[in-house]
Amino acid sequence: MKSIGASIAWRPREEIEDLLQGLSENAQAALPFLFDVWGMRKHQLPPEGDWTTWLILGGRGAGKTRAGAEWIRSMVEGATPLAPGACKRVALVGATLDEARDVMVRGESGLIACSPPDRRPEWNESRRTLTWVNGAEATCFSASSPEKLRGPQFDCAWVDELGKWPKPDRAWDMLQFALRLGDHPRQVVTTTPRANPVLEALITDEGTVTVSAGTRENRANLAKGFLEKVTKKYGGTSQGREELDGVMVLDRPGALWTRSLIEAARVREAPKLSRTVVAVDPPVSAGENADECGIIVAGRAGDNVYVLADRSSRGDTPQQWAMRAAAAYDEFNADRVVFEVNQGGAMVETVVRGVAPLISFSAVHANKSKAMRAEPISALYEQGLVKHVGGFPALEDQMRAFGSEGFKGSPDRVDALVWAIWSLMHGPQAGGPSVRQL
Repeated sequence: MKSIGASIAWRPREEIEDLLQGLSENAQAALPFLFDVWGMRKHQLPPEGDWTTWLILGGRGAGKTRAGAEWIRSMVEGATPLAPGACKRVALVGATLDEARDVMVRGESGLIACSPPDRRPEWNESRRTLTWVNGAEATCFSASSPEKLRGPQFDCAWVDELGKWPKPDRAWDMLQFALRLGDHPRQVVTTTPRANPVLEALITDEGTVTVSAGTRENRANLAKGFLEKVTKKYGGTSQGREELDGVMVLDRPGALWTRSLIEAARVREAPKLSRTVVAVDPPVSAGENADECGIIVAGRAGDNVYVLADRSSRGDTPQQWAMRAAAAYDEFNADRVVFEVNQGGAMVETVVRGVAPLISFSAVHANKSKAMRAEPISALYEQGLVKHVGGFPALEDQMRAFGSEGFKGSPDRVDALVWAIWSLMHGPQAGGPSVRQL
């Protein structure tokens, strides 16, 4: 038989057809069950090294359930159907018993569907157990009933959707006490990211290997139009980042902006605007290691400010970020570009005038700390006066990480946001260049 290597599903169609023609009938029948050959993606490949927990943070449909099922198979199956595997007693823990059964055991990517006929385990509904022909056994548990994990013992486990467990602390602790068989009991956790204390602690645990995968990575196996539909609705939102991108969205203790505050500000479109500005927080240096140049576009309608775009960039020369700001000015038909000029004010205006001599330009000078400037802007969000038109993931990450004591690093996008909102609410009206302070 030809050597077919790994992940043939991602090779050109002509090459796949050629490979299949070279396989025997038996080999072709076995191929759907050789996941490492035809379908495994990087985030579904078990990590190397001496880990205890393999944590897979995945968007909806990213293939995390299949990864969990295939890892359990690799633990319990031997070289032949009757040969013993590395593990014999498995815990399958879902948010509820129904979910453990319907997703992990009997689901389309569950253990039964993934197993070849000669190794397919048998499900016992009354005992909630799955038994392989070699004697290995998996038992389903509900995170809602953590005491059921008191007593049994296991040499491996699969935890599904830990992010939505109703009693995460107690159920997780009970499972860890139960993982006491064998030389090195391990567990795989497959979940859509959702902040809870257990998941946050697990990510930082030295025994955890964490991988992330977005929905887009498994697009070949998703219904036509699904990805486009959900991305259009949820793309850029905090929910979309978790449900589609597989990214944990966390609030920093003491942050001036929280996830709920930002989500409450989200709108689909802005009304007719009376004024629009482009605010720029220029970096003090250039090159790959320089700070970002924060460029935020916002407009005002009545008492409300609408954040329209984030055109921030890193590594630009002064001429490049000035051209980027000028392009945003033209694109949004802005009234004014507002630049912070605490360092090199004359240079900033010279650069801007060099690329856009007719641009309406205002210089702003900071005489307060970044946190003190940001606090009144955060208050405007709390009053419901600031709206985000769509989602701005990088900007919103900085916002959630910005506390009253400041920000680790340079919050260039937040600085530009602050200047944009302040200018629209309190700054100079359209006119000649002027220097204002905040």
